[in-house]
Amino acid sequence: MIIDATDLIAGRLATEAAKKALLGEKIDIVNAEKAILTGTKIEVFAKFKTKFDRGIPLKGPYVHRSADRLLRRMIRGMLPYKQDRGAQALKRIMCWKGVPEPFKKQKIETIKEADVSKVPNLKYVTLGEVSKQIGGKE
Repeated sequence: MIIDATDLIAGRLATEAAKKALLGEKIDIVNAEKAILTGTKIEVFAKFKTKFDRGIPLKGPYVHRSADRLLRRMIRGMLPYKQDRGAQALKRIMCWKGVPEPFKKQKIETIKEADVSKVPNLKYVTLGEVSKQIGGKE
């Protein structure tokens, strides 16, 4: 299954992807940098900055800076990744920036329950903006 993350709320997208991966389905998420995080820019950036500043560079914890890896880490948080079935489910999930060549001719789906129209206000940030803010290369 190929999911387009454009204008989808990242948490709701992650829950759907985690559920389907646990059931044995292979999930590819394209346009990961266009996924939405709700909240004001200041709150979201502050949350990721504290997460990024935590720890020591040599010992960790290590936080990815690219948008596709941030989304995959969110999905990992919704899986029992320390157990065998959760680790296998995580291997079935891949996130991509943009749309890679092999997926351009295939059917790309979206998730209606995770659309940004569910947000009651216009306070949201894309994962691409968060990635740039914490120092990711776009």
